[in-house]
Amino acid sequence: MERGHTQPRKYEEYAYVLDFNSKARSQTVRGREGIIVTAIGEERLTILEILGSEDSVFEIGEKIYIGKEGRTKVQSVLGKLDYDTISSTAQNEVRSVVETIVTDNEKRFVDYVNNAQPLTSRKHSLELLPGIGKTYLKLILEQISRNKFSDYQDMEERAGLKDPVHHITKRIMEEITGETQFHLFVKR
Repeated sequence: MERGHTQPRKYEEYAYVLDFNSKARSQTVRGREGIIVTAIGEERLTILEILGSEDSVFEIGEKIYIGKEGRTKVQSVLGKLDYDTISSTAQNEVRSVVETIVTDNEKRFVDYVNNAQPLTSRKHSLELLPGIGKTYLKLILEQISRNKFSDYQDMEERAGLKDPVHHITKRIMEEITGETQFHLFVKR
């Protein structure tokens, strides 16, 4: 990449509803009020505050389109929220929505495991996933060097990692809740 060349800004296309309030004030944009939706972006896994279009109806867990062109239920994405500022309803929904994202985007997360790199000479990025210590790491890397994993089931069968969705979800939750400063999946 040439110097000074910046990547075009990546916008979320879809988000999952964590909570909504049909008559609320925005936390992120002064003076904005209406249908305020708390959602989590599918790609960047950040918590977003969204202004719903008038008379739109939302359901918790619903996948909504928030991309640039052709929004139907969304007026605008107002900003990012921190986990500790969202409602307890939204906090209670995060884990199951993240699990849905990890399940529905299997290729993306399996590719992450297949292509994960060491962070330092002593620590590999895969060790940051709950349940993966030095022993599992060695086995996983051996399997990848023979043949990349094709899906979660393949990962379970060849590396013995039970329920990869659970481990990845747990890691993403640590990043969302701020339990860890180092981010593998959640973009700031």
